[in-house]
Amino acid sequence: QIAKKTGRAIWMVDISETKSMWFGESEKKIKAIFDDYRRSLKKSKIEPILLFNEADGVMGTRLAGVNRAVDQTQNTIQNIILQELENLSGILIATSNLTTNLDKAFERRFLYKIKFEKPSAEATACIWKDKIPGLKTKDADHLAARYSFSGGQIENVARKYLLKEILHDSKPDLKELEEYCNQELLEGERGRIGF
Repeated sequence: QIAKKTGRAIWMVDISETKSMWFGESEKKIKAIFDDYRRSLKKSKIEPILLFNEADGVMGTRLAGVNRAVDQTQNTIQNIILQELENLSGILIATSNLTTNLDKAFERRFLYKIKFEKPSAEATACIWKDKIPGLKTKDADHLAARYSFSGGQIENVARKYLLKEILHDSKPDLKELEEYCNQELLEGERGRIGF
């Protein structure tokens, strides 16, 4: 939304692409991300956004007294990122639903820290209506009041709704929607989080 509102491009960092089984390659990949971003800043009229989604994957708590090479590599990657953040000109946004896992050294390097709570019942009802077109307002209000879901959880239920509609050429009723919601609650209890 920030990119849309300000007309900026997004440089999305795929955390999985920063990892390598070869010694020293992961560090080079992280450094290359920042080098490429700096080059793009010079070419762009308006600064693009460098986005680290699920940032805890590379910005997690550093380990003390490590002996394993994989742990040393992770610490080195974090040190590279910390140094790059010190000298960064541009915009970096990092997202995580595991903020307690982020290393404290990153906190002071982020100018703004914004916590997004689950949407209100009113907003949730609007999300229900948006994700399931044709859903009656009273049903959307009922689901929003009964289930304190994030947008991602509502999306999961909406996908099940759509699948039933496609496979059986019929739209699930409110009772079936509630069954999908209850399944989503059970999945969430196993530690799955969506937004």
